[in-house]
Amino acid sequence: MITLLKAAKTICLIACLGAPMAAFGLERETARMKTPSTAAEHLASERTIGKIEPVFEFHDAMPTGVSVSADGRIFVNFPRWGDDVPFTVGEIRDGKVVPYPDAAINEFDQARPGDTLGSVQSVVVDAAHRLWILDTAAPGFSTPVAGGAKLIAVDLKTNKVVKTIVLSSTILPTTYINDVRFDLRWGKAGVAFITDSSISGPGGIIVVDLDSGESWRRLTGHKSSSPDPAFVPVVEGERLAIREKGKPPTPFAVASDGIAISADGATLYYCPLSSRHLYSIPTARLLDRSASEEAVAEAVVDLGEKGASDGLEADDRGRVYAGDYERNSIRQRQTDGEWKTIAHDPRILWPDTMSVASDGYLYFTANQLHRQAQFHEGQDLRVKPYTLFRVRIDAGPVLLK
Repeated sequence: MITLLKAAKTICLIACLGAPMAAFGLERETARMKTPSTAAEHLASERTIGKIEPVFEFHDAMPTGVSVSADGRIFVNFPRWGDDVPFTVGEIRDGKVVPYPDAAINEFDQARPGDTLGSVQSVVVDAAHRLWILDTAAPGFSTPVAGGAKLIAVDLKTNKVVKTIVLSSTILPTTYINDVRFDLRWGKAGVAFITDSSISGPGGIIVVDLDSGESWRRLTGHKSSSPDPAFVPVVEGERLAIREKGKPPTPFAVASDGIAISADGATLYYCPLSSRHLYSIPTARLLDRSASEEAVAEAVVDLGEKGASDGLEADDRGRVYAGDYERNSIRQRQTDGEWKTIAHDPRILWPDTMSVASDGYLYFTANQLHRQAQFHEGQDLRVKPYTLFRVRIDAGPVLLK
């Protein structure tokens, strides 16, 4: 009997002491769970990849294209899409952007559309140390001014225009010439390949004989040069679409845009902006004037998904670069076809044009294109400055001469 009483007292003591202790432990755990961390680094977040370096900040008009010469000069362009654009081509010099090659040529004169710059979409330095200027002559994506869509070459030694090629026969009323790549080994003076990134008509590739100035179209309206009808882009968490007040959103459908040429000049890479696929075609097929459209189309290769890209570029080690505007990234296609993300950073807000420079860096513009008013019911959400970045790639540009 005494033993049973002792046992009962022991159980009571444990129960009496244990309950408060358990309650205290639970209270302490609950308090710990409810107390939020004040240290940002304590919380998990999306990681960055690579190291991007700001090169220049643009506090006025929005840039698209960039090209870096062998001696380190940096050229940029500003299409006339609605911003105040006093000059559509410039050079970054002594900490500011100045008109290039001069202010006079940057004042568009519709009475002289072939001699003055209307709205430049791309600038590219070639292997002969010339800056080629690709003028859409289509401010605000309008119908190109007759006789205004052109290629202009500026000798970087003299800063003078040395060649002008007006692209009249291959320019459709819906054409918007976007980007260009060169192979100076072909024919007498070389050849240029240009993408038509129309937003209201067929896309395609325009081939230009730089000696005669003659041009011809390929892949007009082909699947590989057209917007993907199933493509739904999502940028900064929102579907990218044309949005006007009081109207339902409509797709932002842009045809062939990015373009790059392989290190050996044998392959042309290209992509519609409204797609995630990369396509390629042998340059020999594009250059063969006798080849039928069917034969050209049969030579196209779908290289699979790469992400949604604006610009493309290639280096002298056989790799291809693509921006990924949905993921704030720059991606590199290895020689075995595998893709590697070399830069991922929240500051890469719409990577537009890229340029591989002789200093071993890939330069690219981040211009917040998706924040323009047309995508946000008339509200411009862009936050200046726009930025020119670079990332180390330890490779040089493709120079075919």
